[in-house]
Amino acid sequence: MGLARAELRRVLDGWGLAPVEASASIVLSELFTNAVRHAKVPGWEIETRYAPLWRGVRIEVHDASQALPRIVPAGPDATGGRGLPLVEELSDAWGVTPRNGPGKAVWAELTLPRAL
Repeated sequence: MGLARAELRRVLDGWGLAPVEASASIVLSELFTNAVRHAKVPGWEIETRYAPLWRGVRIEVHDASQALPRIVPAGPDATGGRGLPLVEELSDAWGVTPRNGPGKAVWAELTLPRAL
């Protein structure tokens, strides 16, 4: 995860998107952690990709599982279930796209605040 986060930081700096780095890093961490916890398929790697948007970035986490992420209510004592609501709160949009081959890409898009 540390390498993916360092790569994201370099990409954002290069694209002039450093102001979204903190939120983007949290979103990446949540999507990647979900893939490791819920979508890891033996023999297949989890892959991260970043694409530039107008004034923003699209973060993708690819895995080989057909299991779709879903938001579940998390009670006050729950040890999980808060990641996707956090992704939803920090990103402008998020979703799931099928891949060519097995699995899916879970993505989130973040843009610079309008004042910047």
